[in-house]
Amino acid sequence: MYKKILLPTDGSKFAEKAEKHALFLAEASGAEIVALSVVETSFSIGLPSDDTIFQINQLLKKETEKNLQKVKKMKDETNSDVKITLKVDEGSPAEVILETIEKENIDLVVMGSSGKTGFDRFIMGSVAEKVVKAAECSVLVVY
Repeated sequence: MYKKILLPTDGSKFAEKAEKHALFLAEASGAEIVALSVVETSFSIGLPSDDTIFQINQLLKKETEKNLQKVKKMKDETNSDVKITLKVDEGSPAEVILETIEKENIDLVVMGSSGKTGFDRFIMGSVAEKVVKAAECSVLVVY
């Protein structure tokens, strides 16, 4: 049924739950997984481009790579033979996810619900919500 599953991850507890669902669905359908972690770069818009911003970006990239290693570790622990491609990208998470759906011919997105609540969610919105509204494929949001 599914050939390619996109698994966006931010290392949150919701993302970890989504990883289990994606792995199960990939095994059941013979699909491959594209695990994606996005470095949020919007915080630096309008700031002077200096060494501090560069260092922050490098730290964020390392963190996203750790998120992807968690996915790989989960696959290894379950002795799964599902093919997983690990991908790091930069930008607005929802936009990058939507672009990846198109570029990679994704059949299904499996993602955790937002960890944001209250004012943060009101101001920034939920990445999952944006993806559900705009994706041209099925989206499974895990709570």
